[in-house]
Amino acid sequence: MLDHWLTEAPDQPFLHLPDGRRLTFAHLGALTCTAEAELRALDVRPGDRVLVVAENCPEHAALILACSRVGAWSCGVNARMAPGEIDAFVARADARVVYFTASSSRAATAHARRYDAVPSALDGMERGRVRDDAMPEAQPLQDQVAALIFTSGTTGEPKGVMLTHDALIHFARVTCAARALSPADRSYAFVPMTHIFGLGTVLLSSLLAGAQLVMRPQFDPADLLDALGAAGVSQLQGPPTLFSRLLAHLQQHGISRPTAPALRYLYTGAGPLDLSLKQCVESTFGLTLHHGYGLSEYAGSVHVTRLGEQRPDTSAGYAVAEAEVQVTESVTGQPLPLGERGELWLRGRGLMPGYFRDPAATAAVMREGGWYASGDLGELHADGALFVVGRLKEMIIRSGFNVYPAEVETALNAHPSIQRSAVVGRRETDGNEEIIAFVELRPGAALDLAALQGHLHHRLAPYKRPARIVALPELPTNNNGKILKRELQEQAASMMT
Repeated sequence: MLDHWLTEAPDQPFLHLPDGRRLTFAHLGALTCTAEAELRALDVRPGDRVLVVAENCPEHAALILACSRVGAWSCGVNARMAPGEIDAFVARADARVVYFTASSSRAATAHARRYDAVPSALDGMERGRVRDDAMPEAQPLQDQVAALIFTSGTTGEPKGVMLTHDALIHFARVTCAARALSPADRSYAFVPMTHIFGLGTVLLSSLLAGAQLVMRPQFDPADLLDALGAAGVSQLQGPPTLFSRLLAHLQQHGISRPTAPALRYLYTGAGPLDLSLKQCVESTFGLTLHHGYGLSEYAGSVHVTRLGEQRPDTSAGYAVAEAEVQVTESVTGQPLPLGERGELWLRGRGLMPGYFRDPAATAAVMREGGWYASGDLGELHADGALFVVGRLKEMIIRSGFNVYPAEVETALNAHPSIQRSAVVGRRETDGNEEIIAFVELRPGAALDLAALQGHLHHRLAPYKRPARIVALPELPTNNNGKILKRELQEQAASMMT
């Protein structure tokens, strides 16, 4: 994909950086050549893993492309993770060499010091020593796999999702078509390239289309507003937390309608979408907020809403090319009728070949017929639209009834004082589960429990209503913007009865 633009339009801008620099495809090509030469000098082999402790920067993009040229697998991990998490990823990846995006990330610099890193040939990058005992992966995976994306490890040991070249390029084509992406577009690229969202939806789809990226190492609402107003950003993608934080920033500064003359496409994914958030975003920008369902194990989106269609609900849209979703009874493995809720099983061109060197974890999620059991709960409607309602493991059993946290969160988020919420279950002595809600208030709002309970009284059956509602200054999230429910479950379990 890079070589195409080096031939067709080498002087076309591709990356717009925080310091005002514009890098063309030719500039990115030069960085990629430098990275490739260093990898070969370090004897990085086909099937080796090159791990990058990173926040977004051009050098990280160049390393991803250079790995492809030498046949190694790029493996990005977010620099903002804790030392123990980084060390676990390095060990799991059996990395040949570890890089650090030191010039664009103080967190990466701190990790580089722990690894006694030395300067790389790429300006601003540092690297650890080459591990002679790292074992390259054998064929056929050696040639098939392009990258590893690690799960965060928040629910157990981290697992390395193997993403193939074919799956990633297919996903780039799918997302280009879904967004009508072209060289005239500019995307605000803060979503980490260490995550499938940033790697596939942002970097690779833009590279395929020749679209430009306003690249940032992290999210800053003020910088985003400036980019929307002055930098020609036409596409904005991010998790729901991005839009929640952006709306809070606008409210704090009394901005009712941001200046965004080029903006034409909004998309949120990588987390459940709340209807009240969707409505607020659409009202603020005067544009449809598109939505989709995807995951690392499928190299991106499985379902996505259609360009030009404005849905009044929070559907994740329709199946993309060569993807299948089956709503399944998780115990029996039997498919369920339209409209019934069950576990979402997936298969298709984007599906991973497995977790890296972890046959037990792979076997635990793969089913007969090539299906992947996602652990997500959802339902399909007659028009083919998918609705994701939560996680199988997060479902709460209250008084013998199933309670889906997303349904309770939707009701909570509809109250004008609530910015966002997260609902978890707490085990009681009789085996029942108590519903605990954690809420993050809108700027300037106070928690009025009586008013909130009255609000829920009209929206939820008694067994679905939280026994406790706890206000937090901010809900805990990981580096990709997902709410860390495991932390909240631990906090709920430690509460006094």
